[in-house]
Amino acid sequence: MNKLTIFLLSLLYLPYLLNLHATAEEKDSLASIVDEVVWVVGDEAILKSDIEVTRIQASMDGIRWNGDPDCAIPEQIAVQKLFLHQAAIDSIDKDVTEADISAEIESRIEYMVEQVGSREKLEEYRKQSLSQIRQSMHDDLRDQLLIQKMKQKLVEGISVTPAEVRRYFRDLPQDSIPYVPTAVEVQILTLTPRITPEEINRVKDELRSYTDRVNKGETSFSTLARLYSEDPGSSRMGGEMDYVGRGVLDPAFAAVAFNLTDPTKVSKIVESEFGFHIIQLIDKRGDKIKVRHILRKPVVGDSAVNASLALLDTIATSIRKGVPPTKIKDVYTKADFTFDDAVSIFSDDKDTRLNHGLMANRTERGIQTSRFEMKELPQEVARVVDTLQVGQVSAPFTMINSRGKTVCVVARLKNRIPGHRADITEDFQVMKNVVLEKRREQFLHDWVVNKIKNTYVRLNDQYRDCKFEYEGWVR
Repeated sequence: MNKLTIFLLSLLYLPYLLNLHATAEEKDSLASIVDEVVWVVGDEAILKSDIEVTRIQASMDGIRWNGDPDCAIPEQIAVQKLFLHQAAIDSIDKDVTEADISAEIESRIEYMVEQVGSREKLEEYRKQSLSQIRQSMHDDLRDQLLIQKMKQKLVEGISVTPAEVRRYFRDLPQDSIPYVPTAVEVQILTLTPRITPEEINRVKDELRSYTDRVNKGETSFSTLARLYSEDPGSSRMGGEMDYVGRGVLDPAFAAVAFNLTDPTKVSKIVESEFGFHIIQLIDKRGDKIKVRHILRKPVVGDSAVNASLALLDTIATSIRKGVPPTKIKDVYTKADFTFDDAVSIFSDDKDTRLNHGLMANRTERGIQTSRFEMKELPQEVARVVDTLQVGQVSAPFTMINSRGKTVCVVARLKNRIPGHRADITEDFQVMKNVVLEKRREQFLHDWVVNKIKNTYVRLNDQYRDCKFEYEGWVR
């Protein structure tokens, strides 16, 4: 991992973990800094305090800089500002929505809660409420997402050929060939427990009461969204979503939202794959719409969950015996009842049903594969699969799916590929990714060098003798 990557990753947690782990001496050191501008990049200033905060964070994380930290740290902050400057020029900010930022904030908060033990302890350490913590994290995380998007845009056209991959690895020493961790292929059969009509009516009554309160002028839609919406990506923003096209939205949600014309009105209740919503129009711009919404999710009762688990237990037993369950025995014609058959008959997971229950892993690079490292699987699935032999079917269990719903599942371990040194035949994609990543890193390095040449830079005299990673800072 290069220094820039380490630096950017550490910044994601930087302001939030300092108060959790910094020593009293380190906190006193921060408090005693007399700030001054030490670098200027374009129209952005780098302060002495920026450098000192990063230095303390690197020390806590055990990061060792290649070269003098007094030179490396301000350089990496400066590089970050170059990417942000280009992101502003290219209007990348339009690609980073409040929903994206909110999702990252919630992920960081969950990480910090795990570190300290509870949300209450986190608030105590930070001497801030969760709401204040979220607000303090917002701008830094937005910058990190902008940098990520900017880098993705810069390298999106870079590719490598099979010949280049083979040429790269041809003379590479054995111990330099990448190690491929153990991977698994997993099939799942999913049942969604039935929600009672009484529970659905309860949720709808709540949403009707919200609509009534807005219509009577007792409160605002955005206030109710902050208090009651169960959409973590938009609730803190008063239910507000960014401009979005019809194709990105759930079809039922889109059908109602795009028919709204009066920003003072509240929509009828609409059911989506995520739950039940009411929607309020904010603005329309071409083929995109900006709305706010309140999401409420019906609670699945224990009796419904237990009924689904019992049915799955029966199905799993039938798969192990190769005999269809009694309820379909009279219409089943094949000689052997398999997991694939059970999925096609019983599973209600639209993402896997048409693929015999096989889970698909979409990697960070957008590549879709059936192979997962254990850490890439949902925790509930990984916990079960880790105990299975190839071909074995699990006992039923519950999990929360990607849409936030409670589902009941049985899993089958289809294949386990032991960890090994990459082979050009079996692991071509892995080896291609290695070469592609190196090509991208070199491109970004060259881009930074060129960007420095065309950007106003001023640094204090104390940095002029530094040996920098990128040339061109000193003029």
